[in-house]
Amino acid sequence: MSTGSNEQMITGGELVAKALKAEGVEVIYTLCGGHIIDIYNGCLNEGIKIIDVRHEEVASHAADGYARMTGKPGCAVVTAGPGTTHALTGVANAFRAEIPMLLIGGQSSLTQHKMGSLQDLPHVDMMQPITKFAATVMSTERCADMVSMAFRETRNGSFGPSFLEIPRDILDSSIPMSKAVLPEAGKYSASSKTLADPVDVQKAADIISNAERPCILLGQQVWTCQSTKDAIDFVKNMNIPAYLNGAARGSMPPGDPHHFHRTRRNAFTKSDCIIIVGTPFDFRMGYGKRLNPNATVIQIDMDYRTVGKNRDISLGLVGHIGTTLKAISEAGTKKDRSDWFNELRSGEEAALEKLMPTFTTDKSPISPYRVAWELNQFLNDDTIYIGDGGDVVTISAQAVQPRMPGAWMDPGPLGTLGVGVPYALAAKLAAPEKEILLYCGDGAFSMTGMDFEAFVRHKAPVLTVIGNNSAQNQIRFGQIMKYGEDKGNVGNILGDVNFDEFAKIFGGHGEAVREAKEIQPALQRAREAVKSGIPAIVNIWVDKEEFAPGTKNQTMYK
Repeated sequence: MSTGSNEQMITGGELVAKALKAEGVEVIYTLCGGHIIDIYNGCLNEGIKIIDVRHEEVASHAADGYARMTGKPGCAVVTAGPGTTHALTGVANAFRAEIPMLLIGGQSSLTQHKMGSLQDLPHVDMMQPITKFAATVMSTERCADMVSMAFRETRNGSFGPSFLEIPRDILDSSIPMSKAVLPEAGKYSASSKTLADPVDVQKAADIISNAERPCILLGQQVWTCQSTKDAIDFVKNMNIPAYLNGAARGSMPPGDPHHFHRTRRNAFTKSDCIIIVGTPFDFRMGYGKRLNPNATVIQIDMDYRTVGKNRDISLGLVGHIGTTLKAISEAGTKKDRSDWFNELRSGEEAALEKLMPTFTTDKSPISPYRVAWELNQFLNDDTIYIGDGGDVVTISAQAVQPRMPGAWMDPGPLGTLGVGVPYALAAKLAAPEKEILLYCGDGAFSMTGMDFEAFVRHKAPVLTVIGNNSAQNQIRFGQIMKYGEDKGNVGNILGDVNFDEFAKIFGGHGEAVREAKEIQPALQRAREAVKSGIPAIVNIWVDKEEFAPGTKNQTMYK
């Protein structure tokens, strides 16, 4: 469009798309709505892919999954009212997991403010507690500027989500280009690779260099801020046994002499120096109580508020994970710790030997431990593993060891079920050359499983495995223990669903497995289907009377 003076005109939706493009956004995840269609128009003009799904929660989880997969902020665009409230869970999940993403929600026209317009809700008020930034765009001139502002906040300190609502008349209106605030790519943001206090860096280096039995836990932030190389260099240069959790799993391959997997409790009990990197003292860490009370504890995090929360520490460092670890490594010295490594390695071997009968049992119904072991045996070097469920994730974490950085995704600290399908969709579209293996419980898959159809429609061949016990089993165990068998099976027993047939409805490959010996052949056939471009489901019927140790001890509530 142009004015009488031939000056180029631009709409709010087009400005939003230009800002997304400048930020490096390659794809938006969405479900259509009348409030947001001008953003679609802008994205088409800018060459940004539009991936539409069947539920807004899937869109927001997919934006989260894209960020986890690529290290770049994800973006979802949803309509007003129920469109935005449906997406809220995905934002909350990203908030607890510290994932950078932007949700853009529609809103009724400013001219209809407080008039009871269609799908009008106080979105910003609802989003503020679970975002790093939430605001309304009040003028077309500011559309691009506000998008840039929201993205900057996603990387301010520890990462997290932002939210913008944009009224329909703001998106639809056209203004002269000369009046638009349009930040230029690469010229409106600074590096976030801040270094912790150099004095504390030297203190940490001295403590670690002199420790006899140190260990390190590398957490979520190692992957989300793309610091894997610096973290691994640190571990090797300082010669420290390393444990991995969250998205950091896969940072070191199985068999690496510095990588330990099953002796974390032993290490936390016996270490004289424990370094916690990029993970909070939340329920997964027993709120810090599982660490040796006499150990020197060093905590490194991107968020000042996390350091020392729930447990006193000896030294805290706030800064970019890679920059800080690199500085400590350069200031420290390597020490021979052969006896400590040998002790932990012996513990690893003993723990695996104890688990092997469970991992390899042929019993029927199939043990979920056998499924987890078979999945680990099935992984390729380029497989991205996604776990979605309660005991599904807990049990598979004991067996599945990703072969490369960024190859593990799970619901994270919010414990949100249903993330698997959207994570897998985003991962496959972002990295089509990778094999995506999604392992869900039947309850978790049911929450977002209709977007298996999106796998087919968007040509994203994902291999889905469902551990099917027709129950919400992690919760079921607690009910049985508290109230007995008569009341324990209330609200947690599901119907028997043949998910293998569900896959075929949409043109996918489907197989059912009822015997342990059938697992690996079925997985191999599914892999071949996926290679040919056909999404697959392997529906494995598992024993609902077998539970994870944490479920038996109800550690998630302690």
